Amino acid sequence: MKLVEPFTTWHPEFTAIRRDIHAHPELSYEEHRTADLVAGKLESWGIPVHRGLGVTGVVGTIQGRTPNGPSIGLRADMDALPMSELNTFEHASKNPGKMHACGHDGHTTMLLAAARYLAEHRDFDGTVYVIFQPAEEGDAGAQAMIDDGLFKLFPMNAVFGMHNWPGIPAGQFAVVPGPIMASSNVFKIHIKGKGAHAAMPHLGNDPVMAAVQLAQSLQTVVARNSDPIDPVVVSITQIHSGSADNVIPNEAELRGTVRTFSIEALDLVERRMAEITEHTCRALNCESDFTFQRSYPPTINDVAQTDFCKQVITDIVGADNLDTDIKPSMGAEDFAFMLQEVPGCYVWIGNGQGEHRDPGHGMGPCMLHNGSYDFNDSIIPLGATYWVQLATKWLAQHGHLTPPAQA
Repeated sequence: MKLVEPFTTWHPEFTAIRRDIHAHPELSYEEHRTADLVAGKLESWGIPVHRGLGVTGVVGTIQGRTPNGPSIGLRADMDALPMSELNTFEHASKNPGKMHACGHDGHTTMLLAAARYLAEHRDFDGTVYVIFQPAEEGDAGAQAMIDDGLFKLFPMNAVFGMHNWPGIPAGQFAVVPGPIMASSNVFKIHIKGKGAHAAMPHLGNDPVMAAVQLAQSLQTVVARNSDPIDPVVVSITQIHSGSADNVIPNEAELRGTVRTFSIEALDLVERRMAEITEHTCRALNCESDFTFQRSYPPTINDVAQTDFCKQVITDIVGADNLDTDIKPSMGAEDFAFMLQEVPGCYVWIGNGQGEHRDPGHGMGPCMLHNGSYDFNDSIIPLGATYWVQLATKWLAQHGHLTPPAQA
């Protein structure tokens, strides 16, 4: 493993930063303390800072030996989850009901370490933008930053993201071209029937039976409409109706989620779900209202940028520590919005199996969105090394490019 040397020396300092962020988690668009910490560190290293994109977002600009040349964006997320931490070690959450259970504290820290190194050396031509994004956990902070002018104010030729991944051994990476994370979408189906005495069902139009039949029928979208080699998940996670054993209710509601790896599959699923809902309910003399909300698009890695990231990773940890056959995740990631605007790549860095956790961790696995999770501080130097090597090598190889025109 070829680590950039200062990161080993800086490791205790940045471990302390990471644990401080972990102890003070903030939810989407509330990351004021974290943003203050990030901006303060960047400014102390001589990096100009822009604040306020996406409410609490922070962007630092690091220019190389000359400002001429291409520009690259490196992104980390800052927000925590609305859940209680089970760990009791010293750096456990001090904010009840809030926890860094996805490692965004580690992502922020690794990018801060890389920013310090790049600011101190500047042995590259062009510009590196370090992007500290709010509200990844379901509130589309990436899109909010874009809407506020991220790529207009800071034109980029490419943009890159990284997420820790429990289960992948520490010291290893994983990446695939094309889809690596799924789209995330939610639906709600409101069914209106006609209530009646349960002993006299012929006098009503039963919305419960419509809901039951609809729950079964919607799975035919996956089984009979979607391409078998283009994965789709349709999960009904809630059915609500009724209040008494002897009453057929007036209404019923179904809710759930849809995941796909392509927009084409998503378009098909939404259309067929709407059609099946309408006709099934009509056949049972019920009315229906179908709503479908597209939350995050699929995270799709650019092939050329992925190939470049693979080479950078191989140079650092060797080919044996890079998994290019990893299966994409049906989880979602709002870095997808950035990849829709600018080509780039999103990689996973191994967080291990949880063997790094200090005494005081909670029961259960060290998995993402788990109350016993904790980021693996041992990988901070590796993640920072990846960012530095990626930025400097990318700028050197793409020196013939110029940044997109600033709006």
